[in-house]
Amino acid sequence: MRHTRWTGRLGRGLIAFTAAAATGIAAMSFAATPAAAAPAGPAAAQAELGEACTAADLGKRHPFIQSVEVAPTITHFKGWYVTDGSLGSQTVETSTQTVISVSVGQKTSIESSFEVEALSKAGASVGLDVQMSYTSTGSTSKSITWNFQKPGYYALYEGTKKVTGEYGSLNCNRVDLGDGTFGLKWVAGPSNGSYTTYTTLEEGAVRCEDAVPANSIMRKAQDLLDCGTAAARAEHAPAVKASAPAGSAKAARGGKAAGPNPAGRSAGVAPGFTCDEGYYKIGTADRSLFWTAPGFLQGDNIQLKPSTVLSLNLDQWQLCHGPEINGVAEQILVNHSSNKCLAIAEQTAGDEGSPLVQTDCKSDDLQRFYIYRDVPGSDNIGVQNKYTGYMIGHDRYAEGQPLRQYSSGRQDGSGTYVLVKA
Repeated sequence: MRHTRWTGRLGRGLIAFTAAAATGIAAMSFAATPAAAAPAGPAAAQAELGEACTAADLGKRHPFIQSVEVAPTITHFKGWYVTDGSLGSQTVETSTQTVISVSVGQKTSIESSFEVEALSKAGASVGLDVQMSYTSTGSTSKSITWNFQKPGYYALYEGTKKVTGEYGSLNCNRVDLGDGTFGLKWVAGPSNGSYTTYTTLEEGAVRCEDAVPANSIMRKAQDLLDCGTAAARAEHAPAVKASAPAGSAKAARGGKAAGPNPAGRSAGVAPGFTCDEGYYKIGTADRSLFWTAPGFLQGDNIQLKPSTVLSLNLDQWQLCHGPEINGVAEQILVNHSSNKCLAIAEQTAGDEGSPLVQTDCKSDDLQRFYIYRDVPGSDNIGVQNKYTGYMIGHDRYAEGQPLRQYSSGRQDGSGTYVLVKA
């Protein structure tokens, strides 16, 4: 059976744009004209790949739909024979054929703005109203009451249009404008995933001899009946989709891996990561509060705190960079004082507002981040976790506030931080 398929890789021109963006990130030795950092505030209503963004957008992200496939799907089915003597209303118990659950990425509980936006854009791209909250078609049998007007062999069914595909992440990052200057634009970030949703469920009954539209839910139900000859049934069987060849992994960034510094800070970092010399502080735009690891017996949550001599290097982080995706390198952040790695709490990794913590360093995507940078001359950055795809921010500007993850970032611009040498 033919499936409706639309692919949104956004055109060959945008592929060229992405390549240019990656080149710009690597070409930091070129002369640049720094742009003044935009103050935190609401971003443009709609983010589009290749459009300009501001420093206030560095800590935000939006979905874009890379592909969408629509397939008529039968969720409940029963073959039912009706004779002249059994016409009229009957209630038939159907069995579960397929269970469809709404999901975005690794989440089956649709509760964040990013997930809802992704499903909304997927439905809009094919002109369908789809489910945008967590639900499923059900795994138990279902009774269908139908008024049979003609004798025949019927398919009693419940069905829907299953909508699946892949989404990407739009992130604000510096881009080489091609004349030695840089600007901020929405680019295709490293984070992506797949989604599943479906349209309104419908019930029906169809006979073998009924003429129904191709690529319809009724036709899908009819195909499940034992109608006609084996050759005729084979003619309507859905084609088996060939598996796509596995893509080659992105090569890790070249160069020798640096050995551990005198304090041994890179000893626990995953293989293939190179640690910068020295340390950094990550703070709010006014540089008054900084990402600070907890002291002894103070838990694991990373908090915003002033930087003082009493900070004992708990507000200093070593950056270790590894493989690049779309020109953005994975980063592991190791705390200067505790020698532990920045991470998203494992127990609540899928939750909106899950806190940042420090944990023993290991090869774990919860400890890997992407850093999006402002134009050269500016220290502004946005930070994204690799495993969840969520952006880092905080609920309110106050000492002691924990750092948290948000699916779409902080829309007031407070997810834009500064990265400065310690």
